[in-house]
Amino acid sequence: MATLTFALSKGRIFDATLPLLRAVGIVPSEDPETSRKLIVGTNRPGVSVVIVRASDVPTYVAHGAADLGVAGKDVLMEQGGEGLYQPLDLEIARCRMVVATRRGFDWAGTVQRGARIRVATKYVRTAREHFATKGVHVDLIKLYGSMELAPLSGLAEAIVDLTATGTTLRENHLAIREEIATSTARLVANPVAHKLKAGAIDEVVERLRAG
Repeated sequence: MATLTFALSKGRIFDATLPLLRAVGIVPSEDPETSRKLIVGTNRPGVSVVIVRASDVPTYVAHGAADLGVAGKDVLMEQGGEGLYQPLDLEIARCRMVVATRRGFDWAGTVQRGARIRVATKYVRTAREHFATKGVHVDLIKLYGSMELAPLSGLAEAIVDLTATGTTLRENHLAIREEIATSTARLVANPVAHKLKAGAIDEVVERLRAG
């Protein structure tokens, strides 16, 4: 296999990606969850893993700092996915991007009246496009921490966030009002790298596709 660099993020997507990499014969030499290294070698000479924030995976791949990466559809929607080749939906780390409010909040009535609604989210671009399409007037508040706190504290009437099971929303007395999209993790590749290392990258894609 040619020299390849994978951009991966710690957490849920990484945990779900490891078995897939193992299936194509790539095993990191250290556990990124416990190692302090940001570039981790593998059992394959010339193949390494770069550990970055989930939101930075598309940037590293698009700019050629990594040949391949695994990014959630939510991140690609928010960033636009420009400059990336997206050969495969890995169908892992499935979750939903939703609009949620406090349980007692009259979402349908508020929307129908055309009131301006404060919405907290880290997915500003996606939220803006969603509400614009529906003709709902919103003031978007960008947050990076726990979204659930925004409606509870009065910072916002609604949030746009990801949920896998809805448990955290329910435990914080929030209810899902709309579903914007289903998100799964995608394999992304740098287009130039795909041309220069077509054999190696296509081999990874086909072996992943074959399961």
